[in-house]
Amino acid sequence: MTFTAPSTFTTRPTLQGTFGMSASTHWLATASAQAVLERGGNAFDAAVAGAFVLHVVEPHLNGPGGDMVGIFATAENPGQPIVLVGQGPAPAAATPAHYLAEGLELVPGSGALAAAVPGAVDAWLLLLRDHGTWELGDVLAFAIGYARHGHPMLERVSASIATVARLFTEHWTTSAEQWMPGGRIPEAGELLRNEAYARTLEALVEAGSAGTSNQSREARIDAARDEWRSGFVAQAVSAFVRTPHRHSSGTDHAGVITVDDFAAFGASFEPAVTADFRGYTIAKSGAWGQGPALLQMLNILDGFDDDDLDPSTASGAHTILEAEKLALADRDAYYGDADVPLSHLLSTEYADERRALIGRTASLGFRPGRIPGHHPFLPPMRTSYRPPLAGSRGDVALARADSGAGEPTVAPTGETRGDTCHIDVVDRWGNLVSATPSGGWLQSSPAIPGLGFCLGTRLQMTWLEEGSPSTLTPGKRPRTTLTPTLVLRDGAAVSAVGSPGGDQQDQWQLLYLLRTIVGGYTPQQAIDAPAFHTTSFPESFWPRTWTPGGVVVEDRLGDAVITELECQGHLVTRAGRWALGRLSSVTRDPDSGIMQAAANPRGMQGYAAGR
Repeated sequence: MTFTAPSTFTTRPTLQGTFGMSASTHWLATASAQAVLERGGNAFDAAVAGAFVLHVVEPHLNGPGGDMVGIFATAENPGQPIVLVGQGPAPAAATPAHYLAEGLELVPGSGALAAAVPGAVDAWLLLLRDHGTWELGDVLAFAIGYARHGHPMLERVSASIATVARLFTEHWTTSAEQWMPGGRIPEAGELLRNEAYARTLEALVEAGSAGTSNQSREARIDAARDEWRSGFVAQAVSAFVRTPHRHSSGTDHAGVITVDDFAAFGASFEPAVTADFRGYTIAKSGAWGQGPALLQMLNILDGFDDDDLDPSTASGAHTILEAEKLALADRDAYYGDADVPLSHLLSTEYADERRALIGRTASLGFRPGRIPGHHPFLPPMRTSYRPPLAGSRGDVALARADSGAGEPTVAPTGETRGDTCHIDVVDRWGNLVSATPSGGWLQSSPAIPGLGFCLGTRLQMTWLEEGSPSTLTPGKRPRTTLTPTLVLRDGAAVSAVGSPGGDQQDQWQLLYLLRTIVGGYTPQQAIDAPAFHTTSFPESFWPRTWTPGGVVVEDRLGDAVITELECQGHLVTRAGRWALGRLSSVTRDPDSGIMQAAANPRGMQGYAAGR
């Protein structure tokens, strides 16, 4: 191993066993998924059960009105990574002309105009139908129980409600009814219930079981999907958003999503996009998401010696940051639900061309590559810091100091941020699944009466300007940041990993992959190790600012490394000792059958379980 040796101390052990492993961003979701494995379910049954629990226990980070992206491999075809597409498109009436006529320059960061068609629930039900073994009612029993009987509320949920309490009481009164019982902010640790969501899930189960005694399990799940897409859920959403309500713009607007938009969307499967790195194959979603950006980063870095890839050194961190900037510039210039020249972007020749741009000092510009036959989109540049004077290093105190929570909404009392969840599961048969659900947080739009949830805000990732592959277009998916990862070796899936964090997701996963594949770290060592990311690109989320040359680091990276990065021209913001990265992962060695699991200690809620 050529990397800086990891600390012998880790916040918790890398779990090992041979039966099954689960890891997620909340211990109750992990425990529910593991309980399914213990009762004979497979990894897909377990992941779906855990995902619906995440809707209940992390409502500030995801919800059923949001979206998800998954990636998995089955025991029958361990070398064939498949992407689960749970990213819904823009509604039919979501056009740039409509938003501009509403007086908007950007798609808002909160409110129903920011909502894509919800895709998460249909995607999870599709996965259960085609690859699970359990009945829908059994899988949803965990989430229904926590929603009806309550679960101890996280401190961060209470803090999120407190931040938007004025918004709720003055504008989103249905949210106040949902999340502020008796008009007060619930305290951390008290039981939080969501009876409306429990009834919604029960209604889906009933729709799938009514009069279907002679139908298959798959037909019963499809009946529940139909009820979601064209029944009471779609009807309630369509009716409610017609009333104008406050958006992050500070103005009131009605939503445009309809029952027909719900009915037109169906989750799907598609082959993963892959790249090889140091004897491993990394599998990601297509370029309708940001997944291939991680593959571009790895392609660029594959041309460096191992010693140059150590994230714990100044030279390694600099090299990694510069590769990230190049890949993310290409993401913003070329990616979207469009004709993306992905074969060129992932080619060896293109990686060589991009690698040659990495110098000894930090780049401060936005530098997408030039691809024959394609014109790069150059996003509007809204800087989030005072530009440095000639010859100076600027005012680093004004650099964006976000600790990595990805997706903002704005209340009258100021900005608060939602984020994302993640879950990984591996079972004793060799099924692996990694999934990243997000959107539909309690602070994203008003709660829909009777359903127990709100809509997501993924359309804020689109542009109202023409000429971008991510220009807001009816029926097209916004270029999501949700980006789980599957790792293969010798033709078999061996690891599932992912993280919340918006634009940071692939940056933090890159550090994990370098440390485990090149550096020899265990999964928990890699998750615990100091993290960093660049902010030197336009954010994917409202208000879409950027910090040229910006870097956010954990203080544990060390004063010497941080000082050297500053001397190289990076505008460094210290985020604290344990502030960045939300990763979890599971692994399986196909030869021995030994499995591992690890989860993030930051925030004190992620957990792994297994035996």
